[in-house]
Amino acid sequence: MKKLSQSVYAALAQASGAGDLGALPQWRLDDLYESMDSPRFAADLARAQAEARAFAGRWRGQLAAIAASSEAGEKLAEAVSGYEALQDLAGRVMAYASLLYASDTSDGTRAKFYGDAQERVTALAGDLLFFELELNRLDDAALEAAMAAPALRHYRPWLDDIRKEKPHQLPDAIEQLFLEKSVPGAASWNRLFDDTMASLRFEFEGESLTLEPLLAKLQDPDETKRETAANALASTLGQNLRLFTLITNALAKDKEISDRWRKFADVADSRHLANRVEREVVDALVAAVTGAYPRLSHRYYALKARWFGKETLAHWDRNAPLPDAPPRVYSWERARDTVLSAYAGFSPRMADIARRFFDEGWIDAPVRPGKAPGAFAHPTTPSAHPYVLVNFLGKPRDVTTLAHELGHGVHQVLAAPNGALMAPTPLTLAETASVFGEMLTFRAMLAAVTDPAERKAMLAGKVEDMLNTVVRQIAFYKFERLVHIERRNGELTPERIAAFWMQVQSESLGPAIALKPGYETYWGYIGHFIHSPFYVYAYAFGDCLVNSLYGVYQNAREGFAERYLAMLAAGGSKSYDELLRPFGLDAKDPAFWSIGLAVIAGLIDELEAMG
Repeated sequence: MKKLSQSVYAALAQASGAGDLGALPQWRLDDLYESMDSPRFAADLARAQAEARAFAGRWRGQLAAIAASSEAGEKLAEAVSGYEALQDLAGRVMAYASLLYASDTSDGTRAKFYGDAQERVTALAGDLLFFELELNRLDDAALEAAMAAPALRHYRPWLDDIRKEKPHQLPDAIEQLFLEKSVPGAASWNRLFDDTMASLRFEFEGESLTLEPLLAKLQDPDETKRETAANALASTLGQNLRLFTLITNALAKDKEISDRWRKFADVADSRHLANRVEREVVDALVAAVTGAYPRLSHRYYALKARWFGKETLAHWDRNAPLPDAPPRVYSWERARDTVLSAYAGFSPRMADIARRFFDEGWIDAPVRPGKAPGAFAHPTTPSAHPYVLVNFLGKPRDVTTLAHELGHGVHQVLAAPNGALMAPTPLTLAETASVFGEMLTFRAMLAAVTDPAERKAMLAGKVEDMLNTVVRQIAFYKFERLVHIERRNGELTPERIAAFWMQVQSESLGPAIALKPGYETYWGYIGHFIHSPFYVYAYAFGDCLVNSLYGVYQNAREGFAERYLAMLAAGGSKSYDELLRPFGLDAKDPAFWSIGLAVIAGLIDELEAMG
């Protein structure tokens, strides 16, 4: 592996606090455990394993008899409470290992620590596997009668939720096999992808960059630099495309086997079930977005091409700053104040929760070699607190990304009192708080701008973010569908995957974007395809939903913040349709998606009027 050049080290040092960005925080994971050799970590892991074995010894094979007894409600509630406590403890252990690994995926010691923890937590999960399976085999009437007991009735949302999995459950021995093989199977392919991406270096003007700094070059004002970065990305991805193809084929086959055994009819049905959303709702979303391509992405990119004085834009110009856009760099302090001020303008309570992330060391912001790319908010476990990872380079988009991830973090803090079983939120709603926080911050940033050129640049940037969130993610979803459906007929070649990629990208971006040679490799670095098949439509779902929510907020602000925070605090204890009802919204109505898409179209109208 080549060493990074001194200029790149200097840039990374600046991003770590030595330059205009100010001092960037690194998270303090000692709220979870002090170090890899922490006695507390070792003790908690050993305790989790011992308690999982004891739990299995006490409850395995007993639930049916308990459900028929006079103490059914109290005894089942005791079992569920013990199971929840174990989920929280194992979640804390695994959260620490994964966050430590994300801090530097290129560190072999951390990688081993993460892998060993994953194996041991998977093993103890095997001891607990019987519990949900046995619960789902209980007679409906007996379980309903048991829920007369308040202690068990508290868990009704979770019990109702897991029973939706019942048609797809397998015999205990098969479930055990699937679980145990997940570590050397899908989890290992995921880790190989992560390790590979962390080790990749992209040659750019004599420097050797990691992925995040290179992707930032695609937004450089200099077109030559954008083209050089695009070609560097294509070159390195192309050199590794056989590996990415192997990983994709292996994971798609692994999923096909699981889907076949579990009797899922469609390649995305397991994701829909996990999201607790009906297939027809997602199909309606996909159809609405696809139908809107001409008046959204096609129209916007044609407009952008005219701003650049061209008939078409090369793919490396898709997210380029506008020709007359004044450059703006945000320091970390200014980014923090911008987000917190925007949150406070909506709800002081929301701002107070977000402020804790800054004050208590829950954010990791600098760009570092080996650090996981992109951004995320990790919920850890309800007995602890979330952590946020960003790669902050001071761009306006970095500010809205920070707002996005803090939206997740606020959501996770508010939902935590529901406990380990009911705090997690389906992905379709998990993106709601993040996109809403991003919208609040953007609106606040836009309101502070007086220069017409800067306002135009900000509006264009927001439209591009929305297109990336809605149009691009639906195109990703359609690409995944093509790959997984075709994989059922045999292995895919790199050329076949590339053809699918170019097909959906050309359709979604439109004739104003010229997909130059090299673009056919870009599917290779999209981590969501590897880690969470079909996750991507949740972004479009969340964006359109938030556009509709924001419209309600603008028209009737009285009491909205309270209803909104109550929606977040519900976590996974209510379905998306229940949570939207207080706002008068219904995602099952085909016209619902048109509301959110009209918001994007309205912003493009405003940009067209600017000339």
